[in-house]
Amino acid sequence: MNIEQGIKNILSEQVSGYRTLLDVLRKEREYLFHFNAPGVETLSKEKDTIVLQLRLLEEERVRLIRAFAADHQLGEDISLQRVSEITGDDGFQKLRSQLVSLLQGITEFNDFNRVLIERSSGVVKNALHFLGSIGANLDSKSSGTLLSREA
Repeated sequence: MNIEQGIKNILSEQVSGYRTLLDVLRKEREYLFHFNAPGVETLSKEKDTIVLQLRLLEEERVRLIRAFAADHQLGEDISLQRVSEITGDDGFQKLRSQLVSLLQGITEFNDFNRVLIERSSGVVKNALHFLGSIGANLDSKSSGTLLSREA
């Protein structure tokens, strides 16, 4: 396999990985809306695994791009557009466009999910503050607080 095909293969794997990450972020938003803490925790672990895989793919992509640049006596950091121009293969541009689109979607979902988490955290903090202000013992070592013995 030549370097150009290796780059395209890595880019295709990255597109697939980012699609998977986007799907996980969609599920995470749904779980955050429905206060599904165990689901969010599971997805968090899944996201960590996906991000690790994407990091490895990115390292391989950079290595291949540098090898391509060295073979063509170019600078180390060249763009996919430049690779497309040199090879005459517009497949690189298509893959680049897909990656850009996916990364924009991921950024939007991440930002939205972050806001949901911050708001949820604020609600919990306010509830704890309220409970503390009415005299509830909020010792973190206890498993709960009995507020009333009335049935």
